[in-house]
Amino acid sequence: MSRLLGGGLDDRLMDRRRFLLTSLAGALAAPSPVRAHAAGKVVRIGFLSLAPAENTTLMKALEERLHELGYAEGKNMLFEYRSAEGRQDRLAPLAAELVLARPDVVIAGVGTLTALSLKAATATIPIVFTSVGDPVGAGVVPNIARPGGNITGLTGQSAEVSGKRLQLLREVVPDSRVIAMLMNPATPFATIAVKETKTAAERLPVRLAILELRSRDELADKFEAAIKARASGMIVSSDPLTYELRRPIAELAAKLQLPAMYGHRDHPEVGGLMSYGASRWAMYRRAAEYVDKILKGALPGDLPVEQPTTFELVINVKTAKTLGLTIPPSLLARADQVIE
Repeated sequence: MSRLLGGGLDDRLMDRRRFLLTSLAGALAAPSPVRAHAAGKVVRIGFLSLAPAENTTLMKALEERLHELGYAEGKNMLFEYRSAEGRQDRLAPLAAELVLARPDVVIAGVGTLTALSLKAATATIPIVFTSVGDPVGAGVVPNIARPGGNITGLTGQSAEVSGKRLQLLREVVPDSRVIAMLMNPATPFATIAVKETKTAAERLPVRLAILELRSRDELADKFEAAIKARASGMIVSSDPLTYELRRPIAELAAKLQLPAMYGHRDHPEVGGLMSYGASRWAMYRRAAEYVDKILKGALPGDLPVEQPTTFELVINVKTAKTLGLTIPPSLLARADQVIE
């Protein structure tokens, strides 16, 4: 009897041992994002850009922060970069191509359309977007606090930032009656930007002349329309198209003596008058931190979409002189950077 009992105990011990070994083997075989950054593990990071070439300063900010977090290209990180060269129709096939490369996480460069293309391409690979104007309104995520699914990131949207741009421009041209607004209606965030700017214009009061820009070929005509509308200033809405055309926009504004306000420093750095908006440099560094969290096991859907906390005012005083403008000292004192 005792032998039978002993044999049953031995069998139970053997069964438990087999269970533990099977469980351990399963745990070792199962893919785990928590171990993605473990020693010796090479992570693959994808990046999709709509712009012809993603701003080198922004990419440097991203790469520097990744390096600070322990990632080094060619050692424990491989970087897969794809650019649509400004062509929206190329986003979908490039997003699909990136997904086939099986990255551990993929980053969407500036713009809503880039994030939407990646979201359509995969429901499993984690996605971090660097700057989406209205992620909920555009259908990128259902909720800011808990985006759910496989996508999260940062938004350039902040209450009244568009209205703030109009107020700052009005300080430079205080007698303005009409301000033109150059925007691309194909960009989902454009609707919100126009609405916010119109609200601010009504308070000043200033009449807003909306100019819809869909392609490079229309640019000269839109500036001519601004002059015909007797606009004494222009607001250029942030968009991959206006980013691509930032030099010719600045040149036309100077030629027609039209003071213009932009959303980001890329414009005054190439001759635009002034910009006010969220610091994309800070946002790209923050995107690197989101990537790191995901590679260490965080679920994208649990990471809240982050709104901007750092804003910057950049003024090109050389351009102001070309336009025959005197920038108020109080405005210069508030600038984060003055380009001489």
